Amino acid sequence: MDKRRVKLRHIECFLAVAQLGSLQRAAESLSITQPAVSKTLSELEEVVGSELFERGRQGAALTAAGRRFAPYARGCLGSLHEGLADLGGLNANPPTVVRVGALPTVASVLLPPALRVFAQEWPTATLAVSTGRNSELLDALKAAELDFVIGRMAEPKAMAGMVFEHLFREPLTVVVRPGHPALAGPQALAGHPLLMPPAGTLIRQSADSLIASWGVMAQPGRVESLSVSLNLALTLGNDAVWFVPFSLVEDLLAQRRVVALPFAGPGTDEPVGLLRRTDVALGAAAGRLFEAVRASGLERERLRLARG
Repeated sequence: MDKRRVKLRHIECFLAVAQLGSLQRAAESLSITQPAVSKTLSELEEVVGSELFERGRQGAALTAAGRRFAPYARGCLGSLHEGLADLGGLNANPPTVVRVGALPTVASVLLPPALRVFAQEWPTATLAVSTGRNSELLDALKAAELDFVIGRMAEPKAMAGMVFEHLFREPLTVVVRPGHPALAGPQALAGHPLLMPPAGTLIRQSADSLIASWGVMAQPGRVESLSVSLNLALTLGNDAVWFVPFSLVEDLLAQRRVVALPFAGPGTDEPVGLLRRTDVALGAAAGRLFEAVRASGLERERLRLARG
């Protein structure tokens, strides 16, 4: 491989196609023609000696080699932008961007305090936050679409090439509006919808285990949602029963807007932590935010242990 033949235009073209999944859309974003994009990619693939994209009618998808190359390409371009910005020569270009994936159930808990610290050192940086299921976030991390993820550890096979750093344990709780009929006992759940995490998630497994332990004969209807605003509205207005991580309703419980079911007991504690790739180092800005989120998570665990 002749590394001297790799040019900046190769990296920019590669990242545009990887992000947009289409040679045509990449060409439009770069203000060049599609044949020029195809030629540039072919040149890069010849240099690295591997196909980086699978091209088809559905667009362009990264190959295994492309996924391995992507974090280095992104880091290369990001480091160049940071270096130019440090020298004051990047005034017309976009600011530093940190891409973070976070479970919807923990994003609002860990990111606000971390961002207060991060913004003091990187006031012009842009934070792009993606939320979704844990499996979706880990796939995006592997594809170098994210710098790091705030989530849960997956099965060993899915964790290949990544490292998990534990921050705190998140208990599941079950809440209803004050005066809800279900406060009388599990048999009163009939006729009231259950607000559940999506099937296939670890927190859903904990919720299913709780329901099974109650021995409810008639299974109520269910709504699967991770939307905090929707679930709160259904809890307060539709007499729904909400299975939710404790941290999301901690303030609501203190304000007595919702109350915990007394017979539910705490659900299984699920570990929450930071995930990053092992084959590429975080950039300066991403590394600083990573540290701030770590401190936020560890402080939350300290407070949980102090409560007993």
